[in-house]
Amino acid sequence: MILAGGEGTRLRPYTTVLPKPLMPIGDRPVLDIVVRQLRAHGFERITMATGYLAELIEAFFRDGEAYGIPIDYYREHEPLGTVGALALIDELAADDVLVMNGDVLTDIDYGALIERHCASDAAATIATKTRQIQVSLGVLRFGDDGDETRLTGYDEKPKIDYTASMGVYCFAPRALSFIKPGERLDFPDLILRLIAAGEVVRAWPSDDYWLDIGRHEDYEQAQEEFESVRDRLIPPD
Repeated sequence: MILAGGEGTRLRPYTTVLPKPLMPIGDRPVLDIVVRQLRAHGFERITMATGYLAELIEAFFRDGEAYGIPIDYYREHEPLGTVGALALIDELAADDVLVMNGDVLTDIDYGALIERHCASDAAATIATKTRQIQVSLGVLRFGDDGDETRLTGYDEKPKIDYTASMGVYCFAPRALSFIKPGERLDFPDLILRLIAAGEVVRAWPSDDYWLDIGRHEDYEQAQEEFESVRDRLIPPD
């Protein structure tokens, strides 16, 4: 399941004429790369949830015959958040499903991810990536003795590591029962519901190449690096 219905507001003005998944990376749209990867990793069917400029995505990929993998569509007529549409697609409730954003540029092994998820006890598995941010200010540290003004340390422009979601998820059928049909819901809300209900949610820590094309910085980086990583990203026909 590829989520391709967002308006891509962070990439404006580019996305005023193109949906975000059709934004070009080098000589092809990012979603073209994703579809080729999924076929190469053994997936047999793709459903795209479309919304904003849906007709352009549907006209580009059609029924998937040109890619060698059947593609069908669920068009959102009202925004349901990043995960709300999943409750309205009956076929998804029958088996474990890979769900991903349509603007992810990565060389992760999607097939291995869904296999590991299916073999686990998880209701949901999230592909994760460690990233680092550079704080542009001096950061002050204080003691825990109650004196809020006494400094115990000073870090000039520290670097902080954090774990981010890659926008690639696997869900067991039972996870989708936590979404009410027609409800607007985002991925973080669904994950928190699962955790609150005592369901197991696991991470797939990844060292793979990954960029979020919905961010200006990542999109520009992808353009600069594409030719050097092209063979890693695009499987042979």
